[in-house]
Amino acid sequence: MRCCSLVALLFLMVTAATSQRLTATETGQSGNRPLVVGIYQNPPKIAINDTGRLTGIFGDLLQQIALQEGWQLKPVSCDWAYCLELLTSGDIDIMPDVAFSPERAVVMSFHQTPALYSWSKFYSLSGQDVNQLADLAGKQVAVLKDSSQYFFLKNVSEQQQLPITLLPVKSLSAAFNLVAAGQADIAAASHFFGDRRADAFQLKANMLRFSPVELYFTTALNQNLDVLAIIDRQLQQWQADPQSYYYQTVKRWSEPDFTATAATSMLVLWAVFNVVLLALIAAIVFWYFRRSRRQLGQLQLSQERLTTILNSVDAHIYIKDRRFRYQYVNHKIAELFCRPAEQIVGHTDSLFFDGKTVEQLQTNDQRVLHAGQRIVEEEINTLASSGQSHTFLSVKLPLRHANGEIYALCGISTDITEHKQNQAAIHQLAFYDALTALPNRRLLLERLEQAFSLADRIGCQGAILFIDLDHFKDLNDTRGHAVGDELLSLVASRLGGQLRKSDTLARFGGDEFVVLLTELQSRPDLAAQRVELLATKLMTMLSQPFQLTECSYSISASIGIAMFSDANNVDELLQRADLALYDAKSRGRNRYCFYDSTLQAKVIARTAMLNGLRQALSLNYFSLHYQPQYHSDGRMLGAEVLLRWFDPELGPVSPADFIPLAEDCGLILPIGAWVLQQSCQQLERWQHDPITAHWHLAVNLSARQLHDPKFVQLVTDTLHSTGADPAHLVLELTETQLLQDIETVIVKMQQLGELGVRFSLDDFGTGYSSLSYLKRLPLNQLKIDGSFVRDVLHDPSDAAIIRTILALGNSLELNVIAEGVETVAQYQALTELGCQQFQGYLLGRPAPVSELSATSQIPA
Repeated sequence: MRCCSLVALLFLMVTAATSQRLTATETGQSGNRPLVVGIYQNPPKIAINDTGRLTGIFGDLLQQIALQEGWQLKPVSCDWAYCLELLTSGDIDIMPDVAFSPERAVVMSFHQTPALYSWSKFYSLSGQDVNQLADLAGKQVAVLKDSSQYFFLKNVSEQQQLPITLLPVKSLSAAFNLVAAGQADIAAASHFFGDRRADAFQLKANMLRFSPVELYFTTALNQNLDVLAIIDRQLQQWQADPQSYYYQTVKRWSEPDFTATAATSMLVLWAVFNVVLLALIAAIVFWYFRRSRRQLGQLQLSQERLTTILNSVDAHIYIKDRRFRYQYVNHKIAELFCRPAEQIVGHTDSLFFDGKTVEQLQTNDQRVLHAGQRIVEEEINTLASSGQSHTFLSVKLPLRHANGEIYALCGISTDITEHKQNQAAIHQLAFYDALTALPNRRLLLERLEQAFSLADRIGCQGAILFIDLDHFKDLNDTRGHAVGDELLSLVASRLGGQLRKSDTLARFGGDEFVVLLTELQSRPDLAAQRVELLATKLMTMLSQPFQLTECSYSISASIGIAMFSDANNVDELLQRADLALYDAKSRGRNRYCFYDSTLQAKVIARTAMLNGLRQALSLNYFSLHYQPQYHSDGRMLGAEVLLRWFDPELGPVSPADFIPLAEDCGLILPIGAWVLQQSCQQLERWQHDPITAHWHLAVNLSARQLHDPKFVQLVTDTLHSTGADPAHLVLELTETQLLQDIETVIVKMQQLGELGVRFSLDDFGTGYSSLSYLKRLPLNQLKIDGSFVRDVLHDPSDAAIIRTILALGNSLELNVIAEGVETVAQYQALTELGCQQFQGYLLGRPAPVSELSATSQIPA
């Protein structure tokens, strides 16, 4: 604040006359002003006499100030606590004889100079001596309700664990009456009242007393501040003169019982201190004035140096008068307003800032100029000329004349806009996802903790939804991460548009989003119904195509739901939502599932299977079985390769269980490569036997294999390393694998087709069966799904579908094979429909290669 002190000294002489004129104007405006004064009977400090006039020390002092200022005083008699209530509600304007405390400063305004010093004593009947606080133990103490003595004794009782019984009363006389009547042991009262009235009640003062307190006139918070300022100024003038009306009044009301007391001594010392301080200030000002006149040239040089210093400081320094007009600005202010200093001085903020900023600045400035506060505030100021906003850390303090009167404020404002922006950026990085701008895992967990606690406290429900995009990795692998990021941003935007403001949507990581729903109905069934409706809406919304920069893309989502009532804590809730998500995926994805208690057992089993699966390849637990495929003329055409897994602990594991798991965890790629390698080695061995040389092997592909960028190279390298004939390798695809990125799939099929590799479309007729795609795909074979074969004898529709597939294959010059042939009747029906290639239990079950037979299994 040294800058403000230096500027204030230069500014003091210029503003003195103006400040005096303003003071005179303000004083003149207060004439004939009515003031309602709250009075509780506490002689000799304050009371109302029989004529309704104020009396006592505070009463006489206020009457004298009112006479000078032209105020019309209207006393209102009330007990202490009710007076305080009327004051804070604004029903009375001013109340005397109030001790300052931080708690009261929250709802009341005080002047600065104490009007009186007082302390309290304990009064009791003879034999009830109180010499120390411990003597109060077990005593009943009558004390004025809501007074400083009341709160002091209450704190002593609680902090020192003294069993003191407080009897709150409305007046000090009532406290003395209780003690005199034996209904209380001790009364606490100010020495002014107690020393005068104790004898009338046959009470005596004890040795133990309260510490002195400062007493003031007070108003409701920020009300009648000009009245307090006038009282403060008058008290300062009186207390500076030992012969003043103030000391005469205190002396008059203190006699005969209170002469030459410690309070008077304290007031005299305070007056002497003020006199010395004012004299010192006056001497400094006088010395400075004379020195300025003698050394005007030196002053100008100093002023130039000071101006240079203030203009070099990286802060906005300024002085404003009591009417908020700039009286001094440094170079930084001139730069901010894009004006020279002479065009700023004399004007208020309304010329430079927008209305909202001006209102905020004047509110803060009033606290300094009228309440005398030193403030440190963050201020967001918007320039009227450009609309640009800056954030300042402003320190403002009052500048006073030697008599204590505030004539201006000095402010130092540092532009912290960049710092606040950096703080906001750090907060954004710490709590929000960089890609989607959604809350991240950390912020979600904080909000979830709060929501979980609130639900437990108020008895409502809540839920979390784990949303996972199905097969999102395929998009990243085929199109790249930039396209994947674009889809994630669009998904975040689409999800956010479906939620309430009270809900939280967060990105939990990767392609997983979490929705936190709070304050749902307390009934679990109603809450679950609402969550289910939202889950349905979210899945429908996500199933709509996304328009990416490169293409239109469709994706589905799996959702796991856990209600707050499913868990005892947040960690458990997250775990159970994750279990529900796993359940949705294991059921085929593109669905939502609520958590239930049976999921835990499924997860344990899945974990055991996954652990075994990770070791199966290296420990040679996998084997290949072959199911033969025959022509209607009895020739064996080849076989379909089927993967089998026998685990020492789990036993034989169904491919329907472990293949989806391998796809989920990514093990399908090394497993698929092993199957391809073994199949090609078997083809190479068959090539040397005239009986088996023409046999082919059909190898099933997973979606991950097909969309793997290295897939074509893998097949090429495997054929080359094993020496297998590519023409005898048939790769089987399903229709669902063709739905995503069909163009890339066609290119890969063409590349392998050029090597001689053949392709078969498995489960034909169960998917979308788009003829436009079928025409473009370099296929060699269609495979009739076993579901049509099973009911061919009973369902005319299935027979019609098979007939259509056969006709389609014939027109496109594609071989057609029927799988799942289990009975002679089915075989004969297929033959009559024109089918010539077959596979199924009737012809041969899957078996090791050693059990394959070239002998015809076709029924006669």
